[in-house]
Amino acid sequence: MAQDLFKHPDYYQVDDLLTEEHKLVRDAAREWVKREVTPIIEDYAQKAEFPKHLIKGLGEIGAFGPFIPEEYGGPGLDYMSYGLIMQELERGDSGIRSTASVQSSLVMFPIWKFGSEAQKKKYLPKLATGELMGCFGLTEPNHGSNPGGMESKFIDKGDHYLLNGAKMWISNAPFADIAIVWAKNEAGRIKGLIVERGMEGFSTPETHNKWSLRTSATGELIFQDVKVPKENLLPEADGLRGPLTCLDSARYGIAWGALGAAMDAYDTALRYALERTQFGKPIASFQLQQKKLAEMITEITKAQLLVWRLGTLRNEGKATAAQISMAKRNNVDMALKIVREARQILGAMGITGDYSIMRHMMNLESVITYEGTHDIHLLITGYDITGIPAFK
Repeated sequence: MAQDLFKHPDYYQVDDLLTEEHKLVRDAAREWVKREVTPIIEDYAQKAEFPKHLIKGLGEIGAFGPFIPEEYGGPGLDYMSYGLIMQELERGDSGIRSTASVQSSLVMFPIWKFGSEAQKKKYLPKLATGELMGCFGLTEPNHGSNPGGMESKFIDKGDHYLLNGAKMWISNAPFADIAIVWAKNEAGRIKGLIVERGMEGFSTPETHNKWSLRTSATGELIFQDVKVPKENLLPEADGLRGPLTCLDSARYGIAWGALGAAMDAYDTALRYALERTQFGKPIASFQLQQKKLAEMITEITKAQLLVWRLGTLRNEGKATAAQISMAKRNNVDMALKIVREARQILGAMGITGDYSIMRHMMNLESVITYEGTHDIHLLITGYDITGIPAFK
């Protein structure tokens, strides 16, 4: 089993900006990752299998809906804590963080924000512990960056809704107990429905042959005349704003999570460069290796300050969707560049499962695309500063 020697980089003493509670939450997640994730994750990545036994522990460390109030079974933490937990989980593996992100921001968040009181009490406590697991159905075979063009639809049949359509690239789909599904009603308005496993006509075929996010279970959602009880409609969700608000929460967590992957790659590369000897001295003594490492820690430090400020704004209810998009885009791009440089420092060893770097690199190729592609997030910033939508 791999030994986890991770040492947290903090060049600008960002820890001083965190409360003691924040550090306790982060450190608990970090120790859990070191104990439960790192020793087994390479094997599961090689097998392309999600380690289901981790679900209970994720619930215990508050990784499922950290921001959900205690009255609904959540830990009642703030958004800074949520970000720090996502950072630690993705430091372990993007697939594990994806599982927690989906459960938190794309399943629990919409029920909490848009659901009825009965829905909150029925689902949230069990989702918080992992007794129930969920997924989020927005992306379709023909509609990714343009979710408003979705073709999934439902009609009112009097005592129930009849749902038809398909979703794809859905994290957690193969084992999810419930799905938050976005579809259009007869008036063409986008609404959210809670679809439960076992409903006739609802299936979740698994997606195979992935080179990325191999420890995350990915699948499709197929709806063939699925009868959905009317009480499963999210009453407060109307229009595209509903799913996009959920994606803001997920993208916020990703901005923190990608930072964790970058930290892990940097820490691994630094330790390797200090230990690996060539030409009679550690490779860390060569200028080109120092350039790589110095640029890595610089970009990590900038990203740390970016998400800390974003977390502060989100706690105050001031963070905009465009600000979240900027952080998601910047930090994932930063992380991907860092893991590529770290792989160079490790040479051939960097492609092996003895180190986490190549796994992070493959994972981040998905992270830079999902929850809004790299290019779309750039255009969101462009729209925000010019007032002109380039994607319409």
